[in-house]
Order: sequence, then structure tokens, then C-alpha cells
Amino acid sequence: MMKLDSEKFNQLLNERIKKIQDILGNKAKEYSCHHDRLHNFRIASNMIDDTMAKALWGMALKHLVSVDDIVNKRLDWSNKELVDEKIGDMINYLILLEAVIEEWRINNAM
Repeated sequence: MMKLDSEKFNQLLNERIKKIQDILGNKAKEYSCHHDRLHNFRIASNMIDDTMAKALWGMALKHLVSVDDIVNKRLDWSNKELVDEKIGDMINYLILLEAVIEEWRINNAM
């Protein structure tokens, strides 16, 4: 059994970071409104009469199910593009959740 060496791991990490920057940057144009990067979650939270974090988490659950499908091999591990997309989606939603929490902290600072 071959192991993933440090060089290959670092390459994977650097590629993921670039993908995160590209996707969140490109999606900002699609999902933000008037430079509000959290626009969709703000509107969704109003629609469900709950917090932005809960609105975001509801949207993220779809992606979490896909990651669960990967873990449990209901999705094909050999499909590199599919695995890359699904894992990337979940990472991006966690970053967006961090942004929602940070905005809450800023607005609730004493």
C-alpha cells in the first residue's frame, strides 16, 4: 500500500486553497447583492424566520449528505471530479458559516 507523501499532501492542500478562492470569488458575483457576500443567507433567514446560521446550515445539509454518500461509498470514489466538487462545497459552506458567525460577533460586540 502506497502512502500519500508530504509533497503530494501539500500539493493537494495548495490546489484546494486555490479552488476555494476561485469558487468563493466567482460565486460572490452570482450570489451576492450590492457587495453583500451573505445576501442569500440573510434573505433565507428572513424567509424561514430564523438565524442566518440556521438558514445557511439548511442549505449546507444537501452538501453534507453528498459527503456522507462519499464516505459510505454510495458515490464513486474513482470519480475524482465528483469527489472534488462535493468536498469543496462542504468546505466552502463551512467558510461561509464562519463569516456568518463573524458578522454576528461584530454586530454583538460589547
